[in-house]
Amino acid sequence: MTGRNAFDFDTSEIRSLSRHLARVVPQARRDTRAVMMRGALNIKRDWAKNARASAPKHAPAYPRAIGFDLLAFGPDQLLATIGPDKRMPQGALGNLLEYGSVKNGPHNDGGRALATEIPAFEAQMALIQQRGLTWW
Repeated sequence: MTGRNAFDFDTSEIRSLSRHLARVVPQARRDTRAVMMRGALNIKRDWAKNARASAPKHAPAYPRAIGFDLLAFGPDQLLATIGPDKRMPQGALGNLLEYGSVKNGPHNDGGRALATEIPAFEAQMALIQQRGLTWW
């Protein structure tokens, strides 16, 4: 082994992986956004449904105050904020109804909605990951 080319490397699998990632990363980003949007919408709907069933008679508008926002921090970071909008009628009651007070117990409407959605969300994210890692 003399000279500059003493070692030969087969880089075909690296090139194949590179092409695969160039295809799947943009798709994984789109799929992740869709899963986040669907999960946030499901939690919002379940939270409102739970609130309609458990809200006290003096807070009939509270379930309609529940909404969500999906925020993006660059191409790979998403954040869903879900809960009552304090600008909506009775939205400011959210903390009291969700977490309770000295005189009233917590309803945990949002917590129950989140717990219901987590298994489906995790399963969908695992599928996205699996598709991204399968490249041969």
